[in-house]
Amino acid sequence: MSAKAEHYDVIRKPIITEKTTMASENGAVVFEVAIDSNKPQIKEAVEALFGVKVKAVNTTITKGKAKRFKGILGRRKDVKKAYVTLEEGNTIDVTTGL
Repeated sequence: MSAKAEHYDVIRKPIITEKTTMASENGAVVFEVAIDSNKPQIKEAVEALFGVKVKAVNTTITKGKAKRFKGILGRRKDVKKAYVTLEEGNTIDVTTGL
């Protein structure tokens, strides 16, 4: 598969935290994805961009919090994360970026 411009719109950035580092030990990689993307689109984008085989995709949506900044009420954006489990023998080095 070749990478298309739409694939870069689906996958926003990798998420690197303690929790995602622990998930990577089990062959999973975590990405921030577009809020309107679905699992087949995410699977296709990861396979095309990184040249790996995807076993499963799990998604979660974190609702944005209401925060105050200098007394003015604001709101953080909603974030959708994709936990992408890779087939055996496939790896993605997310420290180099997209």
